[in-house]
Amino acid sequence: MKAWTLAARPKGTPVDGDFALVERDLPALNEGEVRVANRWLSVDPYMRGRMNDTKSYVPPFQLGEPMQGGAIGEVVESRADNIPVGTLVSHMAGWRDEAVLPAAHVQPLPDLGVDPQAYLGQFGLTGMTAYYGLLQIAEAKPGETVFVSAAAGAVGSTVVQIAKAKGMTVIGSAGGAEKCDWVRSLGADAVIDYKGGKSVVDALGEAAPDGIDVYFDNVGGDHLDAALAHAKLHARFAICGMIDVYNDSKPTSLKYIARMIGNRVRMQGFIFGDFKHQADFYRDMAAILKDGGLQREETVFEGLDRTPEAFLALFTGGNKGKMLVKL
Repeated sequence: MKAWTLAARPKGTPVDGDFALVERDLPALNEGEVRVANRWLSVDPYMRGRMNDTKSYVPPFQLGEPMQGGAIGEVVESRADNIPVGTLVSHMAGWRDEAVLPAAHVQPLPDLGVDPQAYLGQFGLTGMTAYYGLLQIAEAKPGETVFVSAAAGAVGSTVVQIAKAKGMTVIGSAGGAEKCDWVRSLGADAVIDYKGGKSVVDALGEAAPDGIDVYFDNVGGDHLDAALAHAKLHARFAICGMIDVYNDSKPTSLKYIARMIGNRVRMQGFIFGDFKHQADFYRDMAAILKDGGLQREETVFEGLDRTPEAFLALFTGGNKGKMLVKL
């Protein structure tokens, strides 16, 4: 197989030299294992944290070892009766073209009538993060006002559409006119262009003069501060990601943090692994899809050799919707 490894731990924003493409022999299959030829790879902002040698909710990437990430592949060899050759599966042995895995570590794709790569986006980790973060962590309800940062990204754009399908008023933020127009096309009631010259706190005040009930955070920084400034009484914040600080060790300044006290704001971080029961997710998302409430946008890089390039583009706004690598 060919696989990308971490050659050096990045200092700040990763550079090409932090990655190395290597060749490794795949082992013969043991009983209960499958060999998977990857077709699609996911790159996600959280992977930046795994490049640091620090304790976190997921172990760091090891120098010189194949990196991991979400992938969709086809089983091309099997010694597991329940996973025959030809089965399309999702798994976490990405950043490579092939992998040998225990059958328990792959998940056959449900038959929901969507493209296979959708299970790396709206019908996979991305969609579940949006769905459970909005509805369980933030406990968003019909009629409430929801502010979503990075609303043109994979998670954010899905949050926008789920919130609209559930009868909420949605304010999104995105960078640049094209992305803002796309977020509006998803149903957002108002969109803030954070590159438009006006501060996020002022723009959010204009978009939500009565305040916000829910904030779904993918960014941190000035977006989180703006949400604090305009939080209603008992507002709930679902903290999904903080891409604003992933490549920067400088502390974030939150001028409005004290508003959490008087307004009893609840702020909760979460990760995808917190949610084990997926039947309700598939059922609900399939219904929204059937009703025409889901659009899917993908930014696709072709070829395993472009995987680091796709990953780095996440930090410069190079994606609209889900960032994918097609093999």
